[in-house]
Amino acid sequence: MPEELRYDGRVVVITGAGAGLGRAYALLFASRGASVVVNDLGSSRHGDGSSTMSADAVVQKIRQNGGKAVANYDSVVNGAEIIKTAIEAFGRIDVVVNNAGILRDASFMKMTDAQWDAIHDVHLKGSMKTTQAAWPYFIKQKYGRVIFTSSNSGLYGNFGQSNYSSAKLGLVGLANTLAIEGAKKNIYSNVIVPTAGSRLTEDILPPDFHEQLKPELIAPVVFWLCHENCTENGSIIEAALGWASKYHLVRSSGCVLRQNLSVNVTPENVQENWSKVIDMTSAKRLDSIQEATGELLGLIENLKNETSSSNKVDHVLTNDYNFRDIILYALGVGATVQEPSDIRYLYENADEFAVLPTFYVVYGPLGCMSTSILQDALPNIQIDPSRILHGEQYLEVCKRLPIEATVETRFKVQDVLDKGKGVVVLIQHDTYNVANGEKLSTGQISIFIVGVRGFQGKRTSTYTIPTVDPPARKPDITITQQTNIDQAALYRLSGDLNPLHMDASVAAMAGFEKPILHGLSSLGFSTRHVLQTYAAGDPSLFKSIKARFAKPVIPGQILRTDMWRNGNRIHFQTSLMETGIPVVKGAYIDLLDVKTKVPRVNLCSGKENMQSDAIFAAISEQVKLNPVQAKKVNAVFLYNITVGGKPISEWTLDLKNGEVHKGKPKSGKADATLTVEDADMVEIALGKLNPQIAFMRGKLKITGNIMLTQKLKTLMETNKAKL
Repeated sequence: MPEELRYDGRVVVITGAGAGLGRAYALLFASRGASVVVNDLGSSRHGDGSSTMSADAVVQKIRQNGGKAVANYDSVVNGAEIIKTAIEAFGRIDVVVNNAGILRDASFMKMTDAQWDAIHDVHLKGSMKTTQAAWPYFIKQKYGRVIFTSSNSGLYGNFGQSNYSSAKLGLVGLANTLAIEGAKKNIYSNVIVPTAGSRLTEDILPPDFHEQLKPELIAPVVFWLCHENCTENGSIIEAALGWASKYHLVRSSGCVLRQNLSVNVTPENVQENWSKVIDMTSAKRLDSIQEATGELLGLIENLKNETSSSNKVDHVLTNDYNFRDIILYALGVGATVQEPSDIRYLYENADEFAVLPTFYVVYGPLGCMSTSILQDALPNIQIDPSRILHGEQYLEVCKRLPIEATVETRFKVQDVLDKGKGVVVLIQHDTYNVANGEKLSTGQISIFIVGVRGFQGKRTSTYTIPTVDPPARKPDITITQQTNIDQAALYRLSGDLNPLHMDASVAAMAGFEKPILHGLSSLGFSTRHVLQTYAAGDPSLFKSIKARFAKPVIPGQILRTDMWRNGNRIHFQTSLMETGIPVVKGAYIDLLDVKTKVPRVNLCSGKENMQSDAIFAAISEQVKLNPVQAKKVNAVFLYNITVGGKPISEWTLDLKNGEVHKGKPKSGKADATLTVEDADMVEIALGKLNPQIAFMRGKLKITGNIMLTQKLKTLMETNKAKL
């Protein structure tokens, strides 16, 4: 059990705490050691009347339970008086929960100024005044937590609540700004969007539904958001019925309505491109106003480039691809039928057949090798093809990639840099769907030409998309996979025909003992590993990737992908298992969302498979990689997997012979038989359910040699990182 969360020594102000949510908050905070200021006017949901009884009753309840509390009866518009009560009674203030609220419903056409002002005074101005009064104390002590209470009416709108919904969404904007202003002082502000039974909803919602909307189910969420251990800041959290979720504002990829800065936008341009403007299939979240503005500044730069003749598109290539090309590429980056989530890249009839997003990086090298773009960038220099290396790669997917298309890739040289020992050429490559003109991806390839000297050009460029080092901690997850001795021969069939990867004499001229593997092949291995781990194998969650190729890989060597999660950004570094030397550095993949649910094993069927099948597939991989460890167990286990108590499948772990297979033991009897629900097996494998507790609760039934099952602990622990 985790250590109990406490508020000893902390002082919490809760407005509107005489009933409903506020009362539940006050009782919970007080029960965990907080000194609580219970603020309540004692008015009706319409704000009519006042009474000290509501606040007094809550204070009395807290004191009867051994807690500390005082009452305050001021309006939240007089927030300074509420905070003054906290300071006079307890000497400090740590948390403000802005919960007070009233209703003045009326259709917009009938809305009066009084109805509008009353709502905004209590909800928006009242929250501001109370928080503003506490802010100097927060700044001085370098600590504070603030909760603002919004509503689904604010997020979605609701008939007859134009006053209420506008005030509630205004609180989101207030919280966003305070989250920024307070962050460096350890002051965190968040928004709760509760759906609970209260004075505001008692005769609005159906009685049976109202009964289930217990405020006590929401209070723990607010309690955690206000705790000193919680670092959530600037978030919108919805809670109801014992369920909680986080909201984000998102923006579509949009559409450029003019080609360059010298062209104006017409209404007809807008009409023609409106479907692209509102297309949310590739919507993304922006983390700050700076990021949003930065994208617009980038747009201006791109339009400037389009205006400049020196930055026009230099070359265009047209390519067709279909399912064969998709599968060939996937095989070239290590996709295997032994990995359940890879089936979608290897079988055209799979339910979720898809393009591995990094497939579109192949067009970068293809353009560099099959056109004169490099020679055009360096017209006075003789380029030796054996001295051309792929330095860095960036790719961003703009649309869900079609599984069959004719595409046009447009290349342009962004910059040429003098690196002393050679020259770096930055090339942008944008790929479009010829059928509808949609931009599918944008990328940047950094080509390093070894030995080109005397260029005397600039060393840096504003066009460079930087790599980012991983966090300074141990990797969160590591996956290893061996490349095939024929990996380069296979990968080159996707279009990168550089002889450096096949011809020993060319490799020798470039300074390598053997032909080396394409850096983009190694990158594809790591991309698959990241998607397996943090996207449940779903390629539609991929947004972008950036990486630098540091050292060569010889086909047949083992790649180790170390991963660190930072929100939706997954940092990774790929190294050689044999030497520990990093081969891909400064790399990251940005995901549209993180999804760690274990994927279905069989993507070829419309029927949902057992989630536990993926567990046994992963165990099988571990047994193959660590046969010595498996044989130390020296036992045979039979798993009976059930759903709703009905037997669905059987799996055998034959650790005497280092084998895992579906079905009963091939010979003899199992030393122990374990019966478990499919969902519980997943929870056990992920470490979320202790097997001993599962056994004691009857969720895990064991017959045979029970003691032998203790030896499975090490195997499960090793496997958990993979899952």
